Amino acid sequence: MAANSAFHIAVLPGDGIGHEVMKPALDVLRRIEETTPGLSFRYTEAPAGAEEYKATGKSMSADTIKLCETADAILLGACGLPSIRYPDNTEIMPQVELRFIFDLYAGMRPARLIPGVPSPIVGAHEKGIDFVLIRESTEGLFASMGKGVTTKDDARETLVVTRGKTERLFDFSLKLAQRRKARGKPGKLSLVDKANVFKAFNWQRDIFNERKAKFADVETEMVYVDACAAMMVLRPQRFDVMVMENMFGDILSDLAAGLIGGLGIAPSADIGDTHAVFQPCHGTAPDIMGQGKANPTAMILSAAMMLDWLADKHDVPVAAEAAQRIDAAVDKAYAGGLKPMEYGGTDGTAAISKAVMTALG
Repeated sequence: MAANSAFHIAVLPGDGIGHEVMKPALDVLRRIEETTPGLSFRYTEAPAGAEEYKATGKSMSADTIKLCETADAILLGACGLPSIRYPDNTEIMPQVELRFIFDLYAGMRPARLIPGVPSPIVGAHEKGIDFVLIRESTEGLFASMGKGVTTKDDARETLVVTRGKTERLFDFSLKLAQRRKARGKPGKLSLVDKANVFKAFNWQRDIFNERKAKFADVETEMVYVDACAAMMVLRPQRFDVMVMENMFGDILSDLAAGLIGGLGIAPSADIGDTHAVFQPCHGTAPDIMGQGKANPTAMILSAAMMLDWLADKHDVPVAAEAAQRIDAAVDKAYAGGLKPMEYGGTDGTAAISKAVMTALG
């Protein structure tokens, strides 16, 4: 692991626009390294994804998995292509495989509205949108992935939640709410479920009440997922940290991204006790690959999330400060009039990267 604030980063660009958005993120990290005494990075790049599967029959080699195991953090571009699939017609998703390999149970999906970025919510910039959705990443309905049973007359998938991972997930979320409160955020945690219908979520609520008792300074609430979806649209500013089962999180995290301008600026992380993967929420966008149109903002902000996680894990305050500098540079670039193509503008990958680098100074 890292020593003296020198971190080894596994870089998996992936497929499609994954390579195109990865380069700007690495450029930003190199600028951070140049301007932050005591902080340095070493990068090792490796293939993963649909193209790798097409060439070798595996989405990731044993060497790539070993690299991810030994690195301090994993930076992942978008993976998968609609034209390349497993024999059962499911997508090539090494990002999901990594969750199970390294037990990355906490999926973090920040939703922060950046100055100058359009939101479908009227008055969003005046009221503000700034919350983090935590999605359990290894069980729930996704525990049935590849194990579902189909017959001529029916199809069955099984939702599974376990005490150990539920406790870890709630503790992780409560600690995040504490950290956000220390940074001037509300520090409120919302448990999102469907406990009015399913016994599994009532069982989880009992565990939630047990765990929150150890975090007296964190305000908590329990919200049904359907009501939560409505509130996210009507009053997104009421949320600070949200935690939920995998399938609910899969859906609501995309809704959250839509509130702040879309997947092109939505970062994410999958975090476990020892490893973490950082990647943009968007896909490989084969329709625009190679055209210089891809928005690298989500990848850049994912790199900032990586620095913040490294800072907390290894007690390196300068890394957390560097993460804040990246966030501030992105804000400054967009506030200065940056307009990506998905918003009807003319700014592509190079222009967005240049604007952020300029704002970094």
